[in-house]
Amino acid sequence: MGNTPSKHQLNRTVFGITLAVLLLVLGMALAFPAGMAAQLRAVQQWITAHFGWFYVLSASIIFFSIVFLGLSRFGSVKLGPDHSKPDFSNTAWFAMLFSAGMGIGLLFFGVGEPLMHYLEPPAATPQSAAAARQAMHITFFHWGFTAWGIYAIVAILLAFFSFRYQLPLTLRSAFYPLLGERIYGLFGDLVDVFAVLATLFGVTTSLGYGILQINSGLGYLFGLPSTSLTQVLLIALIMVFVVISAVSGLKRGIKYISTVNILLAVLLTLLILLLGNTSMLFKVLVQNVGSYLSSFVHDTFNLYAYQQKETWLGGWTLLYWTWWLSWSPFVGLFIARISRGRTIREFVMGVLLVPTIFTCIWMTVFGNSAIGMVQEGFTRLAEVATADVSQALFVFLERFPMPSVLSAVAVLMVFLFFVTSADSGAYVIDMLCSNGKDKTPARQKVFWCCAIGIITAALLCMGGLAALQSLTMISALPLTIAILGCMCGLFKSLRMDLEKKESQNYTPVQASSSAGWEDRLNAIIDCPDARDARDFLTNTVLVVFRRVAGQFKKRGLATTITHDPDRKLARFTVGLGEEMDFTYGVRLQETEVPDYASRMADISFRAEVFLREGGQDYDVIGWSQDALINDIVEQYGRHMHFLYKIR
Repeated sequence: MGNTPSKHQLNRTVFGITLAVLLLVLGMALAFPAGMAAQLRAVQQWITAHFGWFYVLSASIIFFSIVFLGLSRFGSVKLGPDHSKPDFSNTAWFAMLFSAGMGIGLLFFGVGEPLMHYLEPPAATPQSAAAARQAMHITFFHWGFTAWGIYAIVAILLAFFSFRYQLPLTLRSAFYPLLGERIYGLFGDLVDVFAVLATLFGVTTSLGYGILQINSGLGYLFGLPSTSLTQVLLIALIMVFVVISAVSGLKRGIKYISTVNILLAVLLTLLILLLGNTSMLFKVLVQNVGSYLSSFVHDTFNLYAYQQKETWLGGWTLLYWTWWLSWSPFVGLFIARISRGRTIREFVMGVLLVPTIFTCIWMTVFGNSAIGMVQEGFTRLAEVATADVSQALFVFLERFPMPSVLSAVAVLMVFLFFVTSADSGAYVIDMLCSNGKDKTPARQKVFWCCAIGIITAALLCMGGLAALQSLTMISALPLTIAILGCMCGLFKSLRMDLEKKESQNYTPVQASSSAGWEDRLNAIIDCPDARDARDFLTNTVLVVFRRVAGQFKKRGLATTITHDPDRKLARFTVGLGEEMDFTYGVRLQETEVPDYASRMADISFRAEVFLREGGQDYDVIGWSQDALINDIVEQYGRHMHFLYKIR
């Protein structure tokens, strides 16, 4: 696979087209909010009515494909070079997954959605025990495995091709198996423009609802009026923190805020659990999970075709499926970025299980508690949830001790989720406009943070939020078709990757000739220092690369030798035209000196071999030139065998 992206950090084509389309769409949404919303809603309803079966089938294929990837032999493949390690701890990883994926949504709908299903269930008597069971069953289904499966497949597509084959970390890279080098042309730019707009529209509509909930919470606590001016001022205040977080970088801003937020979410959940009907909540949690798992396959393919419930299906399940699909470029790219170094199996288990488990606990604690309150006569909660779902959480908290404290914690959580969502959205958009690079000038991140805030404020003031939400969901149809096509390419590439890995099941001792064995042994015993390692890289590795390159050039093959002293590596590449190039490199790695070694220093060096797919975990320091040449020839032969098998 080649690697010929633009050398410029900012992709001016993507940025320019995005800005032009954005201004056009926003102008129409703000100038004709009611008319545009009505037209787009009609298109959305038409797509839902005629392609509902396609969304359901596609979501099913995506979920079961993800499960297959995690359980099959493909699960051992790393999302990155073979030697790579995860960039983030499990705790930080889980926190960022949760915050970017659906943090605001759980706060917004945790009380409201179960109540709405309880009051108007699709197939039960309203406000009955059966309606309560069905309400939680449906809520679990909407927020569970399927949603995270959609995010996961896009994340794997992007992480696999970007981190393993050095393609840009943008949506265009998912099309590489289908289009090859053409992803670097106009088509690739248009794909990234689509991803930028989907991310921008999805984030702003979600944040628009988030700011409504913050306004409701502050109104409940301090009597703050719910007006457009109030909401604009709140957005301006919050965007200051968003900019600070964005400038701080991924490993400080989003990471730390996400960790704090997940701790607050756990704390709030525990408080509601302990202050409420604890034993009953544990009972219904077990039953809810059992009901969800036992009927998952049935629910996954259920279109209510025989019950004539197409309106309900389009207003709930299909609405969620299109929302998760339309959000997948944003959340998928962000998850891909924070998942480098994990195996596909580890990734699938983490992305599917951990957020779903927490979501089930959250929805049970808040949803079942809310339903119980209504059953006991607290009808005002049902009325508020139906009239204005953004206030439902705060009315719900009235029935607990210290309601003001609990509401303040909830407002703080929405605020932090707002910051992480806006920050991660700006981060993803900046990458998409910068050829997949994340180390960009701070002004670019600040620009997109401000753009998100301004768009959100404008839509709230002018009433264009509904139009943009419909437009975002309409984009789910072409995106779903593209994802299914890219999945075929992913499975093909994974098979190729494993074929190559199996063809390199190799013990390097055979490649080393007996010549110079004393030098090799002495190098191992003495533990080479930095000077020894640099001398070996310069006087042996690079000399060998030049000798071998001469032989390839005689056969008409192009070769490239790269020496990077700062990164302590040397790389030798043979260009094979349309075939996958052959790469053999040597990287100097620091290691601790063992206790038995004669050297007094604490640090020693290894000269580890790495191929295109990553480090091979064997050391060649001290090898003679002939031994190293034998190793290169052996690896090249195995590469040729791999190319033969996949033709």
